[in-house]
Amino acid sequence: MTSRPDIQVRRVYDPPDKQDGTRVLIDRIWPRGISKADAHIDEWPKEITPSTDLRHWFHGEQGSYAEFRRRYLAELKAPERADELERLRAEARTHTVTLVTSVREPEHSHAAVLAERLRAR
Repeated sequence: MTSRPDIQVRRVYDPPDKQDGTRVLIDRIWPRGISKADAHIDEWPKEITPSTDLRHWFHGEQGSYAEFRRRYLAELKAPERADELERLRAEARTHTVTLVTSVREPEHSHAAVLAERLRAR
């Protein structure tokens, strides 16, 4: 029996914590106002972040979270993303992986969708 992946989500603007384990930036572009040294990012796998088109759609007036979630989950099913998702999932089975993002409400963003996807299976 495999253990459930240990995935947590934090904002990049919050101070790093000893409990963070591997800190993985999940934004496509670097967060404003924070240096790379202060962010303490271990990995930045851009291939699992939402596409530029999806980000623009979601932040436009027509974007609903429910539809964004559906579209992002569809993007995450692409074969070129499968290896990175499985690698992170496997890493999270041995120690904590913290998904780091700059969004104001991580619970209503790609961070929540990605965390859910990594915990699945």
